[in-house]
Amino acid sequence: MQSLQAKQFLPVYLIDGEEPFYIDIITNFFEEQILQPSERDFNLTVLYGKDVEWADVVNACRRFPMFAEKQVVILKDAAQMKGFTELAGYMEHPSPTTVFLIEHRFKKADGRSKVVKHAKDKGIHFTSDKIKDEHIPNWIQAYGKEIDFSVGERESQILATYLGNDLQKIVNEIEKVRINVPGEKFLTADLIQKYIGISREYNVFEFPEALTSGDKERLYRMLAYFVANPKSAPMPLLIGSFYNHFNRLYQANFLRGKAEKDIASALGTYPSKVREIMAATQRWPLAKVEHCLMLLGRYSTYAVGIDNNTADSELLKEMIGKMELA
Repeated sequence: MQSLQAKQFLPVYLIDGEEPFYIDIITNFFEEQILQPSERDFNLTVLYGKDVEWADVVNACRRFPMFAEKQVVILKDAAQMKGFTELAGYMEHPSPTTVFLIEHRFKKADGRSKVVKHAKDKGIHFTSDKIKDEHIPNWIQAYGKEIDFSVGERESQILATYLGNDLQKIVNEIEKVRINVPGEKFLTADLIQKYIGISREYNVFEFPEALTSGDKERLYRMLAYFVANPKSAPMPLLIGSFYNHFNRLYQANFLRGKAEKDIASALGTYPSKVREIMAATQRWPLAKVEHCLMLLGRYSTYAVGIDNNTADSELLKEMIGKMELA
């Protein structure tokens, strides 16, 4: 994107892979940013793999631009085009006045083919891989930094759990919040509930806070719900949520006396959340937190069936009971 924005255009680009988010960003740039609006009528050609023959694509690429230095040819859904590999002949000797984009979404092009070889030799081959589920929270936080909208660790986990690994869907939901509160710089759980619709009442990531807040009525209400609806909160997911929460309390116990801004930075949260976290450390000092972390280690093995054949609902009740008595 940096080279494109600097107008350092190459004759051939092949973009493939299972994640359409980045493919769409690149394709939109080719459609809207390379040529001036007045140049597009004569110099922008968009073709679709299922509707076009490979020879027609090559003919489009061989044409000369009209009233412009370059023309742009985009082949969308290239994986659906018959004779796709026949494009290798053009790509070996591409026209210097054509910027040719091959969009091969939802699957990788065959790396052994001459099409891929020539794309690498004459231009750029970019693969947009699906991001693994466990890396989605980090991706959300990184995206927040890019757009100057801070997303804390817990909030990113909430979004990842309830929205999945559809990057465009995640971005759309975050943008929905930003549109409604344009002056806000932090994505809070309240904003998620209000504008994205993920409830806090029976939220996996609110459950640990119900335990450490001292609000027993809320804790037992949530416990009863998760016991009655085990599919809404599998034991491994709950354990991960509790681990992240107690790990944060563990760190917070060593940050007492520091400025709220510094604590927020160290914990990966927003300043308005710091007081709540530090208040929890008064009820859950270091020794108690360490005991709960050891309990989580034990129950994480039980949750995957090691030395245990107890139902998840019973395991959950047992674990919460032991944490309360810690």
